[in-house]
Amino acid sequence: MNQQKLGMFKTTFIVKRCFLNLGGNILGTDSGRFVVQRHHATHLHYDFRLEMDNVLKSWAIPKEPPSQPGVRRLAVEVEDHPVSYIAFEGTIPEGMYGAGKVEIWDKGTYTLKNRSEDKIEFTLHGEKLRGDYALIRFKGDKNWLLLKKKQSK
Repeated sequence: MNQQKLGMFKTTFIVKRCFLNLGGNILGTDSGRFVVQRHHATHLHYDFRLEMDNVLKSWAIPKEPPSQPGVRRLAVEVEDHPVSYIAFEGTIPEGMYGAGKVEIWDKGTYTLKNRSEDKIEFTLHGEKLRGDYALIRFKGDKNWLLLKKKQSK
């Protein structure tokens, strides 16, 4: 068997055996870290970031992220950030993109439950945010809703 066919076989076996999702994270396992950075830029907002696909997938949330079930927040998808940005706190100088104070508001790990093009479901294991959440795309490419799901009994 040549190397290319062997590589395809291994990939197919891993996908079928480990139930990998579209992004390469294994469903139902600790998929990575997350961070919420409180960002005092032109307007106060919260940057919600999930470590996924070797980057920080990122959304800007105009209001504090929901800690209670049923509360929905607009989450505007922004550019991916390098994973090294997960621990950033400090001040971005005037004249630069995102100028203002950035502080870590919450951090932890998450477990990926489901991921499709228009919906990401996960469980957060943070200091402030804990429980089942979903990001649901609506109204165009960049607008999502972040919501905390009700706990099943």
